[in-house]
Amino acid sequence: MLIRFTVKNYLSFKDEVTFSMLPSKGTLMKEHKTHPVNGVSVLKAAVAFGANASGKSNLIKAIAFGRNMLIRGNSSVGFIDYQSFRLNAESVQSDSKMEYEIQAGGKCYAYGFVFNHNRIEEEWLYEIDKKKDYLIFERNTAKSTFNIDTLLRNNPNPEEQQFLTFSAKATPEHQLFLHEVLTRNIQSNVSNIDDLKAVLNWFVDTLKIVFPNNAYKPGVTLRATGDKELKHYYAELLRYFDTGISSITLLKADIDKLDIPSDLLRMVKEDLLNPNTPNTYGTLTVGREIYLVSTEGKQLKAQKLKTVHEMIGADKPAFFDMDDESDGTLRIIDFIPLIIDLLKGGKVFLVDEIERSLHPNLVYNIFELFFDQCANVDSQLIVSTHESSLLTQKLLRKDEIWFVSKDRMGISRLNSLDEYRVRFDKEIRRSYMLGRFKGVPVIGARYQIDQLINNNNEE
Repeated sequence: MLIRFTVKNYLSFKDEVTFSMLPSKGTLMKEHKTHPVNGVSVLKAAVAFGANASGKSNLIKAIAFGRNMLIRGNSSVGFIDYQSFRLNAESVQSDSKMEYEIQAGGKCYAYGFVFNHNRIEEEWLYEIDKKKDYLIFERNTAKSTFNIDTLLRNNPNPEEQQFLTFSAKATPEHQLFLHEVLTRNIQSNVSNIDDLKAVLNWFVDTLKIVFPNNAYKPGVTLRATGDKELKHYYAELLRYFDTGISSITLLKADIDKLDIPSDLLRMVKEDLLNPNTPNTYGTLTVGREIYLVSTEGKQLKAQKLKTVHEMIGADKPAFFDMDDESDGTLRIIDFIPLIIDLLKGGKVFLVDEIERSLHPNLVYNIFELFFDQCANVDSQLIVSTHESSLLTQKLLRKDEIWFVSKDRMGISRLNSLDEYRVRFDKEIRRSYMLGRFKGVPVIGARYQIDQLINNNNEE
């Protein structure tokens, strides 16, 4: 699970800000907290509200950027391609920072790094608990130091120590050490790097990030169940969300003939063919059609989804292509793998603009379903949205509601509703729309627009 995420000097976040999933001292909705790991429970949900261009999507982009740095690495030419805060001359020349505090493998960890366009300046991994932090490794490029003493003590075999030392020293300045551990197959050559494995598995398997225009949606860890159970899940959820669809059917498709961009195909293969990931299904959108992508041996296979509708006055149903369905229905179908994985537990899903093409009631119902079915399951659903119907303490705790605002200097800020003195029984949507909690657009003076239109009409 995600405990906290800290970012500095990335996109619209100039100053260091921290997004926290730690619960406050409130006693309401205890079922919204996960089972404790080393005495630490975290919240199961968080919703970030904000005006257009406030930076709420940038928060999710920041979390995704760090994940991509670890999993895919940086350019082989030694350049780290990212955008620091651009509206301050000092920030453009300054380092950026990201840190993830997570729960993985039954422990709590803090993993972070400081970087610029040329190199990783610092990188660290600590095991953390309420009393003390335990260093696992620490790297400082400027000082030419790389402390892996803990890893060496855990692996007394001289050959393994030599391999670890070589791997640390051979890590390029523009790459993360954990990326090298993942790609150099260090796991197969060193016997005890359980802490590194736990953190890597969290980034690869647990953390899933969905943007509105993602063509590929990862998910569904239904092993050895076949398509029958998956189709059953789809049918039940489509009926639950009142789409008018009774079930789905799957038709075989040749994945090599789907005209998939090479980068996208590589992403799908990394997710499904990775032996370290439990994912066995994902959805791939090509045009308006949706394909269920899965593995067969060491090969990818694709099946085209068609929806099934009951037909009045006929014994046989009607079959629809995705092009026949509404944008909202397509969005729900996109979310079904995500919902299945959330309900099974052990996943952290971040969804940007969850309300895109969905009716407000459906967005609300997704959260209701999540909370009702995950009372004894540990998963996290973290979203950004404009959908103000979620702004109610009947659904969310105060510490699950966040506001992202941007000041006159273009700097994004984070604030939790828990920072405000709001009674637990107060309806907060109206206060938000009136601007009390920030995160709403500040509309300019109308008379200038009126004058411009009037002058144009006179001409």
